[in-house]
Amino acid sequence: MKIKYFGLILLLSLFFGDFVHCQSKNNQPANLEIYLLIGQSNMAGRASIEIQDQDSLKDVLLFTGIEGKEWEKAANPLNKYSTVRKDLAMQKLGPGYSFAREMAKVSAGKKIGLVVNAKGGTSIAEWAPGETLYTEAVKRAKMAMKYGTLKGVVWHQGEANSSNPDAYPEKIKELIQSLRTDLGIPDLPFVAGQLSEDKPTRHAFNEMILTLPTFVTHTGVATTEGTETMEGTHFNSASQRLLGERYAAEMLKLVKN
Repeated sequence: MKIKYFGLILLLSLFFGDFVHCQSKNNQPANLEIYLLIGQSNMAGRASIEIQDQDSLKDVLLFTGIEGKEWEKAANPLNKYSTVRKDLAMQKLGPGYSFAREMAKVSAGKKIGLVVNAKGGTSIAEWAPGETLYTEAVKRAKMAMKYGTLKGVVWHQGEANSSNPDAYPEKIKELIQSLRTDLGIPDLPFVAGQLSEDKPTRHAFNEMILTLPTFVTHTGVATTEGTETMEGTHFNSASQRLLGERYAAEMLKLVKN
């Protein structure tokens, strides 16, 4: 009798164990519209997370990369799960928050998935194919793509390269082409951003990056006119929100096309 009772308990535990396992599988998100957000400190976020930036975003999930709980509701700081970031305390508000909010508004019922893997103080040479930052970005994007479709890349970088804008076009062209090849999406939309206009030394870079769509197809540029920084480099909170909205506007043009 005891043996039969033990067997019944074992059978029930196996059944409910399988049921819970199936439920956890079913609870994983699917059909996400995924965006990869990479670059240096302004993408990682250095602006204050103000009251209006503290809620989790509706219909937006953040990729954690943690087995069994790969996604969570997206809330600032969005760069918290970056595998290449600097100290967690440095990660604050970037353009990704308002970007995702705007994209979610027009997602036609689909959820947005964010893969944020930025690192402050990095040059574009450090993001070259084969380098750690590039390798990690591709790795994370591929992991996330199991749950949906990669729709685009949002890129904000250039402060470390603003003194030599003439060398930048070839480097960013190589970056975009490599991402498209390695991620298997030949026309993957890519939106870059201008730098702050606080320093005259960045004007040449900002003029150069505006030409990106002329030498790489399916690209756009988020402009920074009317923005302000906290100390000449990092956008303040209001400007990060504005920049994110501009990234979304540019990305929507590319996605619709």
